[in-house]
Amino acid sequence: MDNKKNKILLVDDEPDVVSMTKMRLEASGYQVLTAFDRNSAYAMLTGEIPDLIILDLMVTGMDGYQFCQFVKTDAQLRHIPIIILTAKSQKEDTQSSASVGADYFLTKPVEVKELLPKIKELLEKI
Repeated sequence: MDNKKNKILLVDDEPDVVSMTKMRLEASGYQVLTAFDRNSAYAMLTGEIPDLIILDLMVTGMDGYQFCQFVKTDAQLRHIPIIILTAKSQKEDTQSSASVGADYFLTKPVEVKELLPKIKELLEKI
């Protein structure tokens, strides 16, 4: 049995959101990598490849839709599930997220009781 911790890349530029979400994910046994801006988010993809990405659509210097599309069109990364976690909650945001390959869409503030089961479900598919 593989006992490795699943790695989750959390991309968000709000320190409070990152801190709280990271704490909750680590308490559930996940290894959490964080990126607060465009450059660090892309840099994370060249180092330790995460098993799942939680992505805010509005991050400093980055269009979350473009980042999602980049991941989903890269042969070595496209298998990584992406959960969009954003304050944007319009129907078109959900549709745009799906059109660039996002696997799930959640609005802030995040409900851990919804996030954790979805992470587990998506990780079981890969």
